[in-house]
Amino acid sequence: MPRRCNLITDSCCDLTKEYLDDNEVTCLHFSYVEADKEDGGLSGTDDLFQARSAHEFYEAIRKGATPMTSQPSQGEFDKVFRAAIDSGIPTVYLAFSSGISGCYDGAMAVLGRLKEEKGADIPLYIVDLRVGSTTQSLFITEAVRQRDKGLTAQQLVRWAEEARYYVHTTFMVDDLNALKRGGRIPSGVAAAGSLLDVKPLLTFDLDGKLSIMGVARGRKKAIRKMAEFYEKNHNADIYSAVAAIGNADCPHDVERLEDLIHKTDDSTRFIETSIGPTIGCHVGPGMMSCCFWGDDRRKGISVQDRIANDVRKS
Repeated sequence: MPRRCNLITDSCCDLTKEYLDDNEVTCLHFSYVEADKEDGGLSGTDDLFQARSAHEFYEAIRKGATPMTSQPSQGEFDKVFRAAIDSGIPTVYLAFSSGISGCYDGAMAVLGRLKEEKGADIPLYIVDLRVGSTTQSLFITEAVRQRDKGLTAQQLVRWAEEARYYVHTTFMVDDLNALKRGGRIPSGVAAAGSLLDVKPLLTFDLDGKLSIMGVARGRKKAIRKMAEFYEKNHNADIYSAVAAIGNADCPHDVERLEDLIHKTDDSTRFIETSIGPTIGCHVGPGMMSCCFWGDDRRKGISVQDRIANDVRKS
């Protein structure tokens, strides 16, 4: 069946270059830099760990590197979007969450200029996934499957805008100071948490912003809570029983989490990913995430918020 649409994503997706190339998904690249180092320090393009391995990247952070990230430039957005338009095939860009990055807004600004230049009906669509990186990998692999089954670009947009509410995420970081540097938690919370060996379990709310869902004393207990979260919330259908497990250079903990999940559901399949440089700069080594398909997350919001959401839609 001839493909009815093309896909674009960004390097926050945690997928490999080989996967994206094999499935003809175009990737927009973030970058990272240590601005205060004369030799550039730990700097480069988020090339999905082509130039340096995940271990090399996180080992540099363990030794004190503190790189900052930048979203794709307006020039890169323009170049990739023009190529998509010139291909003559309608295209969908599934973008990293606007709740923690300006990437989506930057892409929309370029799309707006292109519509002024070429007309409002150009067949290029952008969806704010409102999910994190490991969740994005789970989402993209399913979007590829839906595309290959014949969805048009507009149908894929409608699918993505609905499906993003059915992906569940839990993740932990090993060092709270990483989140403190990124402004995600106050300094006092980071200091107290580190002293008590508290591992916060985080997720993404419906707007794609970080939200704390619980805490655990110690790493082993946190991993156990992640497995319990999967057991309680995942969809057990044959195809849906798949979990994306992301890690920032802690593969042994991935094995521990997968073993715990298999004790309660041995039919679960796993997608293992390495947390890429863009996210890694903010969470540091030792971060782990578990993402999967489950019930509609909108069911868990209050009546007041449901009313507000209906008002916004209307």
